[in-house]
Amino acid sequence: MEDAKQSLLSPRLVGEDSRRRQEQLLVKPSNGSFTVGTEDIPPINGVRDFFRECLIESKKLWFLAGPAIFTSICQYSLGAITQVFSGQDGALSLAAVTVENSVIAGFSFGIMLGMGSALETLCGQAFGAGQHDMLGVYMQRSWVILNSTALLLSLLYIFAAPILRLIGQTETISKAAGMFSIWMIPQLFAYSFNFPMAKFLQAQSKMTAMAVIAGVALVLHVVLSWFLMLRLGWGLVGAAVVLNMSWIFIDVAQFLYIISGTCGPAWTGFSWKAFQHLWGFVRLSLASAVMLCLEIWYFMALILFAGYLKDAEVVSVDALSVCMNILGWTIMISFGMNAAISVRVSNELGARHPRTAKLSLVVAVTSSFMIGAVISIVLIIFRNEYPYLFSNDSQVQRLVTELTPLLALCIIIDTVQPVLSGMAIGAGWQTAVAYVNIACYYLFGVPLGLTLGFVLHMGVKGIWCGMLLGTVVQTCVLFGIIYKTNWNKEASIAEERIKKWGGDIDAQGEEE
Repeated sequence: MEDAKQSLLSPRLVGEDSRRRQEQLLVKPSNGSFTVGTEDIPPINGVRDFFRECLIESKKLWFLAGPAIFTSICQYSLGAITQVFSGQDGALSLAAVTVENSVIAGFSFGIMLGMGSALETLCGQAFGAGQHDMLGVYMQRSWVILNSTALLLSLLYIFAAPILRLIGQTETISKAAGMFSIWMIPQLFAYSFNFPMAKFLQAQSKMTAMAVIAGVALVLHVVLSWFLMLRLGWGLVGAAVVLNMSWIFIDVAQFLYIISGTCGPAWTGFSWKAFQHLWGFVRLSLASAVMLCLEIWYFMALILFAGYLKDAEVVSVDALSVCMNILGWTIMISFGMNAAISVRVSNELGARHPRTAKLSLVVAVTSSFMIGAVISIVLIIFRNEYPYLFSNDSQVQRLVTELTPLLALCIIIDTVQPVLSGMAIGAGWQTAVAYVNIACYYLFGVPLGLTLGFVLHMGVKGIWCGMLLGTVVQTCVLFGIIYKTNWNKEASIAEERIKKWGGDIDAQGEEE
């Protein structure tokens, strides 16, 4: 079964003949110049060649993206379902869970996921180059770094109540959310184990196993939430227990899958190599965290700024919340495509297939744009009907209708932009993109949004327009960088990165 699935993606060579073949693909000429792997797609010389290769690549991409999207939706739903059941327990429980999920856990989630994303570059390129034995070492190094980070972030959970009071939450909500945060510390450490395992499995295109585990976890989560929170009346404690158990279940199931032998040479057991070259690994992890966190926190800031509007703008904030809810679900699709393109680009660059990597990006951007366009068109067609699903307030409904064109444009941009970010992760551009994000988001988008919203009195529309323009500029800059990219050079850099972090250096025990 695995062999049948594997053949759909780039060929993975096994056996003695295959090993010799892999060596031929990875060898450099004596003059040190880069040579493209012989299994890269041939140059495209016409429309027929282009569409033929796009069809082949599309099958490979969706083989990864489909399960990845399903996994993202299931894991996103764990917190959403907990909020729904908390609402049945009372308004205070709902407020406590919402604040903890969006502020405390949301902040930590961004940092941990970002640091874990370093493995998308390293594991993906090493797997493409046939350095399968290093994947397990990379994962263990990431475990060491992320668990150390979790120890530091646990202070945020412990002191959540005074922190929430400091940023303006009421005493009652701060106390309840602070107590819930302490109960949620196990989830923080579950993140530190889960994200490296997820990137480890993604690099090997084992998305289906992750999707099955996430689906089972979601079903169990619903049943246990009902039983503990409503039937037994455990309230917030029950919410914390179930949410922790769900993430721990995902971790245990993924780890058992990894050590069961399904990953072959990618997992050979625990190794002391996990503690080598940690500082260099930390630097790459921090660059990944900065890049991703700047994107996640950008639109969290939109809600924060909208909350500072005058009381007359409360209706606008409610309408914005409806739009952000819809945008959040569509972004889950983008996250799945983000993971898929990261795997494809990193695998193909590691295998010295620059033309295939470039084509994969073209297919991913086109597919995501079409998905975003369809969703946007549907929202515009039904802009007078769908607001009734989210609010009974006629003013909110009217404003959501007015904001729909802006929401539609935002969806199109936010279905394309994560694909470009995934490509950047797959190619190892985290540091460069972090600087782009700082400039476009926080030096351009945020000041423009605040100026339009508060100085020019455009309210929530102005804030959103300004920050959306920051995203548009960031997307255009990434397109420009990609347009000028020398893909042969990127494949050569991937080879050097594999040597730096992979078997050559680690086997010899050289210092960085």
